[in-house]
Amino acid sequence: MGSLGADGKVQAKTLGEADGYVVTLVKAEPTYRGGPHEHAHAEFFYLIEGTVQNQGIEMSAGDGYAAAQGSTHSDFEALTAATYIIIWKL
Repeated sequence: MGSLGADGKVQAKTLGEADGYVVTLVKAEPTYRGGPHEHAHAEFFYLIEGTVQNQGIEMSAGDGYAAAQGSTHSDFEALTAATYIIIWKL
């Protein structure tokens, strides 16, 4: 897994790619915070283990979401160590 971000609190591994979409396995340390961004394409998320806060909602293992194209993402934090899968388009 490769480190992402300047603080090294998150690691990611590409599991597969097709038609511009990427399936990524992510492991985040507690207190990792994602930066605000706009989704140019739809993004799909599934939490395998841990607890995260996403857009003000606490999520636990087994929870997921879909972010619509053009939506803004401004609140994401790993409340515990967390492992999740993201499907997104480059």
